[in-house]
Amino acid sequence: MGVRVGIVGFRGYSGAELVRILERHPHAEPVPMEHRGDSGGACPAAVPCSPEAVKDQQLAVVFLATPAEASLELAPTMLDAGARVIDMSGAFRLGTPERYARWYKTTHTQPNWLAEAVYGLPEFCRSRIPQAKLVANPGCYPTAANLALKPLLEAGVIDRAAGIVCDAKSGVSGAGRKPSLKTSFCEVTENFSAYSILHHRHVPEVLMTAGLEEHEFSFTAQLIPIHRGILETIYFRGKNVKSAEDLLAIYCERYASEPFLRIHATGSIPDIHAVARTNFCDIGVVYDGASGRAVVVSAIDNLTKGAAGMAVQNMNLMLGLPETEGLL
Repeated sequence: MGVRVGIVGFRGYSGAELVRILERHPHAEPVPMEHRGDSGGACPAAVPCSPEAVKDQQLAVVFLATPAEASLELAPTMLDAGARVIDMSGAFRLGTPERYARWYKTTHTQPNWLAEAVYGLPEFCRSRIPQAKLVANPGCYPTAANLALKPLLEAGVIDRAAGIVCDAKSGVSGAGRKPSLKTSFCEVTENFSAYSILHHRHVPEVLMTAGLEEHEFSFTAQLIPIHRGILETIYFRGKNVKSAEDLLAIYCERYASEPFLRIHATGSIPDIHAVARTNFCDIGVVYDGASGRAVVVSAIDNLTKGAAGMAVQNMNLMLGLPETEGLL
């Protein structure tokens, strides 16, 4: 018997991935929580999504694998019942009601919890996560982008005045399980499309974490006809750097003690197959010293490192467990 943890939204793609990971976790016992009675077939193990169930089941943590509007409703209730919450939507990521209103086009209804929430990217926010009551699990696109960009920006080797371009491709599961025309088989198969150009909700997470201004960063999300995985190709001009080895040395130093970062040697570029169903982020670099052109490729599994795996990584930190538990 491990620590009992609730999962709301366990039928969705990210929620199902959480169940998969937690069922093999040596110190956690997943408890499915039913939020909507008509959300799918019967699950005998499920308990109601209620404060009473949090107390009766002695849940230490509740994962919310729910849309932002549902998380805004549920998170305060779970917190008031005594559970800590890891929210996998964008409801608590953006720090201020004004920022949320701009990118989500609606009013934030829980500004106090928004201010208290801790952004759950362990590689850069680890010190705050163990004490957090509410962790805002990062978005999948920002995870791949921030892990690739932030060490280089901190080292001052990116010419920010020349701009940064992030060309990001994701599998269809990133859109969630709710049926829609744009993610139906006939629309996606043998197709490749861009969406939310210049207005993607994940952009502010990159700006906030990497320390960029909006005019310095161009991001385009694209849907590719695969189930899972994200590959981001990031272009910029190098500054005070002579070779790809210089950039790789920055990554290797910054991530030397990080268990889920894999830096490829010169000439090796990540792909989605290598990270599928893992909590790894793989990073590779190509650099042309004559022109200063740099290309960084960052690959993750959007359902694992981009969602459920990161959430379990955060749970491990919150509960004082080894960070890699259940993930390696």
